[in-house]
Amino acid sequence: MYGKTAVDFPQRIVCLTAETAEIACTLGAGDRVIGVPGTARRPEAAREKARVGGFTTFRTDKILALEPDLVLAFSDLQADVVHELIAAGVTVLCTNQRSFDDVLRAILLIGGALGLEPAARALVDDVRDEVKQIREYSAGWPDRPRVYFEEWMDPLIVGIRWVSELIELAGGHDVFAELRQHGGARERVVTPDEVARRDPQIILASWCGKPVDRAAVAARPGWSSVSAVSAGQIHEIPGEDVLVPGPSLVHGLRRIHEIIQTFQAA
Repeated sequence: MYGKTAVDFPQRIVCLTAETAEIACTLGAGDRVIGVPGTARRPEAAREKARVGGFTTFRTDKILALEPDLVLAFSDLQADVVHELIAAGVTVLCTNQRSFDDVLRAILLIGGALGLEPAARALVDDVRDEVKQIREYSAGWPDRPRVYFEEWMDPLIVGIRWVSELIELAGGHDVFAELRQHGGARERVVTPDEVARRDPQIILASWCGKPVDRAAVAARPGWSSVSAVSAGQIHEIPGEDVLVPGPSLVHGLRRIHEIIQTFQAA
């Protein structure tokens, strides 16, 4: 039976995103991860690895100098660096998850590539169990509050599909659910007037690493009558909990569920 240090599987892994680093480390391959992006936060040990760049700003020579036998990448946004690495003879596994189920499949795929399929399946089962418990808890609520999630503020960009799904799993109703099918941020741009028209009861925001200015959100023209603003229901969700498509989405799900639960109790 293959173990996590079996020579049959990659021993020198470079991760180009926070979630690939988290997945590899969580599954037990942390000792094989030799490079991570500057955005890597979880687990704590990942921060001690060599830094190879940002989400889209990588130095190929730095990555190649680490002599990786596998690079883990994510999405079409990293297509350029993936192309360069493949051209240089490096093996690259690039996932492109957009939905919550895609995230779970990515965990299984990476786990299999690292020789850690049992650990990956155990992690996915744990996530599914927690989701089931939260859904069962919220099933008894008489209605679902209207929730607006803001990924960026200028222009206003609403949440990608997995964020929209987290809101629904947590017991809310995403007021822009019809836009979650779009993977690109440009296709999820909305106007302040349209947000106000849909009158969300809860506003969630995570501005891609920039602190959320709740006062500025509340002061937007025409938003004083929005239910969430008048009730003080503007909440910041840490980006690492909701914008990183890996195991940490469970933290985001819990936080959103807590917010909606408190709203329902009030």
